Amino acid sequence: MRLIQALLFIGIINLIFACKEPVAKPVVRIIPQPAEAIDHPGIFTISAKTKISINNQSEQLEQIAAFLNGHIDKYFGFTTKILVSSSDESNTIFLKLDESLKIGKEDYHLTVLSDGVVIEAAAMNGLFYGVQTLTQLMPPTIKPLKEIIIPAIEIKDTPRFSWRGLQLDVSRNFMPKEFMLKYLDAMAMHKLNTLHWHLADDQGWRIEIKKYPRLTEVGSVRKKTIIGHINNSLGTDTIPNGGFYTQLDIREIVQYASERFITIIPEIGMPGHALAALAAYPELGCTSNPYEVASKWSVFSDIYCPGKEGTFTFISDVMGEMTSLFPGKYFHIGGAESLETSWEQCPDCQIRMKNDSLISTKDLHTYFENRLSSILKSLGKQSVHWEINLNDTLTEEAVTVSWHGEKETIEATKRKLQTVISTARYCNFDQYQTDPKTEPLAVGGMLTLEQVYNIEPVPATLSKKDSRYIIGMQANIWTAYMKTPVHVEYMTFPRAAAFAEVAWSPKASHNYKWFKKRLVVQAKRYEAEGIIFCKAEFKPY
Repeated sequence: MRLIQALLFIGIINLIFACKEPVAKPVVRIIPQPAEAIDHPGIFTISAKTKISINNQSEQLEQIAAFLNGHIDKYFGFTTKILVSSSDESNTIFLKLDESLKIGKEDYHLTVLSDGVVIEAAAMNGLFYGVQTLTQLMPPTIKPLKEIIIPAIEIKDTPRFSWRGLQLDVSRNFMPKEFMLKYLDAMAMHKLNTLHWHLADDQGWRIEIKKYPRLTEVGSVRKKTIIGHINNSLGTDTIPNGGFYTQLDIREIVQYASERFITIIPEIGMPGHALAALAAYPELGCTSNPYEVASKWSVFSDIYCPGKEGTFTFISDVMGEMTSLFPGKYFHIGGAESLETSWEQCPDCQIRMKNDSLISTKDLHTYFENRLSSILKSLGKQSVHWEINLNDTLTEEAVTVSWHGEKETIEATKRKLQTVISTARYCNFDQYQTDPKTEPLAVGGMLTLEQVYNIEPVPATLSKKDSRYIIGMQANIWTAYMKTPVHVEYMTFPRAAAFAEVAWSPKASHNYKWFKKRLVVQAKRYEAEGIIFCKAEFKPY
């Protein structure tokens, strides 16, 4: 009888365990796609008992650990203890900085096994990107949980390009500080590391310069704005449009970016795109006519006067204040779309050309750019130029942003210029994403998610030797038709996800169908972060 009871008990226990559902292993869906990922059997469970361990007590390493802990708290409602340890232990997420590793500063190795997680890198950048990948192994929605299930996996990752950027124009329409911080978070999520910040143009000057207060008092506000497209305008409104960042705002934004390993490169367009500055300080121009901050989108002939030495004093002063705010090594000085007709009629410009043996206004433009580059060099910075201003005098230290096409890219690389690919046709995110009838107003054209994903930045005809001068890629968000942060987000995402994958992941791994499946999960992260995005290409998601 007892034997029968014992056998019956064992049978019931076995039945209970047989009926218990095994924990499902999550599907790995990471954007951008890692360079190498090897699946392992099993899972790891993160709970409040799990520890985040760092192998040395540095402020940056503590910030990265706190970033991870903050994500767990925000999404799942609990935190873990952060401690310093020289080795990984069971039930631990171990962040290991090892400068002896023979890998790039943005590379990382991430290993998830059933007893813990190890992320190791040779530099802080790599550890941060490893943490970003770890968060993408977690559920993408905000939901209180006692345990987070992540898949066992081994990832060895390295970016394809070192410059992975977005350009954001805040001169046409000002974007508040709070949005800039949110935008930087979204960039970090996609492992984008460069923000090219277009801070001044004909339609607005957006940065406080203490020596020249009229730049923001006058130059930051336009009286009205064009309604509709340039060639089909309905006139202008009567609403003043303005805004600028104080130097305190700039410092806060730059610091926030630095903590996310994003370099901010400021741009002041010169010699053209200068009307906002000329409205504030008309003596910087070639004519005595009154200037006004532009209310339309166009290329104007009112530009800085290189014949006056005071112009370079002004620029030097502005650069001096700005370079103290932006610690990165680059400063973008524009150079594109400069109508030089006013120089032909300007007595000061003609005297400059005669004294310096300059034959044409093109030579004067080169003179202007070289003066600016020299000023920047004296301030410890390197110049960045739009590719239209390529000339034989640009040094190999200069960076050119190539926006016309393959011909210009090839020319830049053959001159051994550091080149960033930013072809307008595929990198300008102010174009429509789908049927214009269903979309908010845009500049025109059509740039779908798939077209962005299928960009190949390196021309097929370029030799391996010359292609090494291509240091990265940049997408541009020109805001002429984007009045609000919501609109900027909508035009940026999810195209920025496709762009980030092209810039980070190996060319051989690109697969649009698989990308779209991963994007379904990324969309849930956008919703969790409150990011507005275009859903046209992956409904229902």
